[in-house]
Amino acid sequence: MILLRRPILPEEIEELGISEYRRLESRLEVLLTHLLKWNYQPARRGNSWRYTIQEQRSKLKRILKRNPSLKRHIPEALADAYEAAMLRAARETVLRPRSFRQRARTRRKKF
Repeated sequence: MILLRRPILPEEIEELGISEYRRLESRLEVLLTHLLKWNYQPARRGNSWRYTIQEQRSKLKRILKRNPSLKRHIPEALADAYEAAMLRAARETVLRPRSFRQRARTRRKKF
C-alpha cells in the first residue's frame, strides 16, 4: 500500500492536465510539421520523415489511451499545433507559412 504524504491538491491535478495537454499539442505539432513537409515537398520524402510520422502517430495514440479525457480537447490542440507547425515547416522549407494556410483552406472546401 502506497501512502501519500499529503493529499493531492486540485491545483496539482490541474497542472497535470495542463502538462498532458502540452504533450498532446507538442506531438501534434511535430506530426503536422512532417505531414506538411511530406505533402508540399514530395521530392524530398524519405524514410526519416515517414518514421517520424509513424512515431508521432503511435505516441499520440498512447497519450490518448492513457488520458481519454484529452480527446475532447483535440480540435483546440490541432488548431494551436497547426499554427506552430506552419511556422516550423516554413522554417524548414522554402515555402511561406501563408502558403500552408491557403492550401489548408482550399482542402477544407473540398470535403
